[in-house]
Amino acid sequence: MKIGFSKSDEAFRQEVAGWLAAHLQGEFAQLRFRGGPGDEHSFPAERKAWERELASGGWVGVGWRAEDGGRGLSISQQVIFHEEYARAGGPGRMGHIGEGLVGPTLAAFGTPEQRQRLLPGILQGQAFWCQGYSEPGAGSDLANVQTRARLDASGERWLISGQKIWTSLAHEADWCFVLARTEPGSVGHQGLSFLLVPMDQANIRVQPIQQLTGTSEFNEVFFDQAETAANNLVGQPGEGWKIAMALLGFERGVSTLGQQMQFHNELEEVLRIARANGAARDPLLRQRLARAWSGLKVLRYNSLRMLSGPQDGSLAREAMIYKLAWSNWHVELGKLAMDVLGDAAEVLDSAPYGLSRLQSLFLFTRADTIYGGSNEIQRNVIAERALGMPREVKGR
Repeated sequence: MKIGFSKSDEAFRQEVAGWLAAHLQGEFAQLRFRGGPGDEHSFPAERKAWERELASGGWVGVGWRAEDGGRGLSISQQVIFHEEYARAGGPGRMGHIGEGLVGPTLAAFGTPEQRQRLLPGILQGQAFWCQGYSEPGAGSDLANVQTRARLDASGERWLISGQKIWTSLAHEADWCFVLARTEPGSVGHQGLSFLLVPMDQANIRVQPIQQLTGTSEFNEVFFDQAETAANNLVGQPGEGWKIAMALLGFERGVSTLGQQMQFHNELEEVLRIARANGAARDPLLRQRLARAWSGLKVLRYNSLRMLSGPQDGSLAREAMIYKLAWSNWHVELGKLAMDVLGDAAEVLDSAPYGLSRLQSLFLFTRADTIYGGSNEIQRNVIAERALGMPREVKGR
């Protein structure tokens, strides 16, 4: 595990910080610290323009292989980029799912034709993706996916029917990667396939879901014989589970350090308020602030352990504990923020009574222990896959 950075790494850090300082200006200044979790509904068009700005500077796909159009930066430099991006207040990435999930998955499992056709749009900040995994009866338990797909009589198109849910930014996406059951009568992990589906078609309906924060950044998506070309199947029919799990492994990659820098920014805001309103003098709150600070350091060191292993989508044991650890930490930060604010936590400044950043944080973190695999599922994964304990006995 590498904790420090070389002189050349630190020179690269200055390059990244300088570029961001120069470009998060003018039309993009309003985007600083906007568009993160709980605020993803903000400035979608402007954040898409920002993706193109990043692309023009060579800051999309920094960790991708050169043969896929990326810069092939070292893990150290990728960590630096994500940390400096969050430190500078870079907005929530509209292209994250394409760059962080779809791109590495196509690099690992896609055909040369698929990579040549689909990767440039991501690298140029032109094509945006959403994730079609969860369903009303298959959230954390993806093996229960019921969305179905079949080849039409010509063998040239897949026809997809079913419902996905909690699909972030589906209303802004050009493409969706869909886990669907392509083998009739199959159950569990078997018979699933990984399909790439264009969103701009009449047979797909996107319906927003309003959250506790009053925003609607994720959606239900209904597929009614939705179409995609036969060559938009990744891997072979029936390999969907393997590919889907690898994609989740890529999700717990270098960008986790950027996520933690966003957490750092939130914690700094809580600390600033605690010093200003006197909450920092309360010994119990001071202890909780210290615990939050040290907990974030532990998350960072564990992420560095994760990144010391292979970056092929496989989940090392260190990666299996990450979701459970950060989601619980973030929930506690939301509670701490409200206690530091005191009475002000219950008050909205003025009409139209929009939530403050910390109020939105508190409400949005209610979902952190559910989405991306609930705490209960995460504990099963740790027990069964990381520790090798006996599998959970299913209900009779």
